[in-house]
Amino acid sequence: MDKYETHEHDVIVIGAGGAGLRAAIEASAQGATVGLVCKSLLGKAHTVMAEGGIAAAMANVAPEDNWETHFKDTMYGGKMLNNWRMAEIHAKESPDRIRELERWGALFDRTKEGKINQRAFGGHTWKRLCHVGDRTGLELIRTLQDKGIHSGIDVYMECIITDLLKDGDKVVGAFGYWRDTGKFVLFKAKAIILATGGIGKIYQVTSNSWEYTGDGHALAYRAGAELIDMEFIQFHPTGMVWPPSVIGILVTEAVRGEGGILTNSKGERFMEKYDPERMELSTRDVVSRAIYTEVKEGRGTPHGGAYLDISHIGAEYIMKKLPSMYHQFMEFADIDITKGPMEVGPTTHYVMGGVRVNAETGESTVGGLFAAGEVSGGMHGANRLGGNSLSDLLVFGRRAGLGAAEYANQIDSNTLNINNQQIAEHEKEMLAPFSNSNGKNPYTVHQKLQVIMQNYFGVFRIEDKLKQGLKELEALINDSKVLSIEGSRIFNPGWNLSIDLNSLFIVSEAAARCALQREESRGAHSRVDYPESDNKKWNTVNSVISQDGDSMKLVFSPLPEMPDELKSLFSEDQ
Repeated sequence: MDKYETHEHDVIVIGAGGAGLRAAIEASAQGATVGLVCKSLLGKAHTVMAEGGIAAAMANVAPEDNWETHFKDTMYGGKMLNNWRMAEIHAKESPDRIRELERWGALFDRTKEGKINQRAFGGHTWKRLCHVGDRTGLELIRTLQDKGIHSGIDVYMECIITDLLKDGDKVVGAFGYWRDTGKFVLFKAKAIILATGGIGKIYQVTSNSWEYTGDGHALAYRAGAELIDMEFIQFHPTGMVWPPSVIGILVTEAVRGEGGILTNSKGERFMEKYDPERMELSTRDVVSRAIYTEVKEGRGTPHGGAYLDISHIGAEYIMKKLPSMYHQFMEFADIDITKGPMEVGPTTHYVMGGVRVNAETGESTVGGLFAAGEVSGGMHGANRLGGNSLSDLLVFGRRAGLGAAEYANQIDSNTLNINNQQIAEHEKEMLAPFSNSNGKNPYTVHQKLQVIMQNYFGVFRIEDKLKQGLKELEALINDSKVLSIEGSRIFNPGWNLSIDLNSLFIVSEAAARCALQREESRGAHSRVDYPESDNKKWNTVNSVISQDGDSMKLVFSPLPEMPDELKSLFSEDQ
């Protein structure tokens, strides 16, 4: 251990987005010493991309709203595959987390009565999304970051964690390196919280930034934790499709929430065909499939998307409610959205699957390892409703921080045994690309991976292509065991990518295997060969991925049984 820079904390939080910051704040408030590790810079979190709002049944605009309706909307949106307890906790606690955020300094848009304003979003029965124009995620990060740095949290920026260290069946630390120097760093901890976000960089077209390489999913998997429901990958219906340099950048659902209309190249408002009741405010899986179908059937825009028009509500209103969208299209596409339509299309956005956790505490199936936010699974079932991600971050970030602090309080730091052999083997593995003269180029490998995932595991899936895609994926993984890079370890993007590929391969294979085995369509998983949901076989089971030696094992396990008092909420709708 003496050869590495070493830091010791009660709790280490890996990831500094909304979930990581909220977890760190809570763990610190419980008296734990906390280290917050960022892959990038503090504040450079993907949470800022959640622009439209935070879902919470505060009933400020719609007095009829309550936690029961929010719970039902979330379960219906997830096609009843959600962990019911997580959905219940989320619906009940979201309003308190919003009020807490406000006490910490968050500034929200207001109603005439001075209450926090709320807007409509797809899949929500009532106007439920608390917002700050279309910059809600940015305000959330600003507030949590300000609270966090005044909470005695140590922050380690531009540090990449590559392995979790175990002693028996529990985690005792983490190992990684600094991006600027390439030097290794060791963290000793009684508890570790994963808050690393999603897996979007396995696809060519994604709203996700470079950090989203599935690090937390892979760290948990290699440490022996279970991943659930990895087939459910959400394609947000509205990403930019032009110009090529910005393909996939998110166009917030707030545009539709404020009255935006989708039309095809013939000027038809096509959502009438796919969901005549909710139209543009249908759930994201439905709208994505609708746009994809319109394009495939020859009714797409010149750049392969659909038109989204908000200009009819007036320039003043747009500039007040959607300022970021106005500037985004003016700067990137030279389009004035106050005067004409945007071109949009589906973009990989969010993974519903992730680390299997205890609903109450956020603890995984490995002792001392917790997860919160997008890296955790269960909360959103087969499809996430817009706005639920930000309240998810707050609710379960807090619970993971609390759970980790309580766990750490029971552990004697003198009993934390670091396995030096594990570190030495991992270090050797990380440095191997520098000495491989005939290995594969990591950039070429990543491009091939993205093509495979985009072509075979996209919006629509079918058995023969899934099998072909899995075959090509396995071949790519086998052919890419030896990677080669040049240069030093100082700010070496090739080396960073060669390490990221370890995670990208794991999450890609997990998603591929689960997609092939689930022979039905449910939420964000759409099988052309099985177009209907099979409620007899599939609506009561999670796909469970775990490591079995050098192989990946997939089994199915039953969902936890919902209590009768919650079941009765759904019988009212029959």
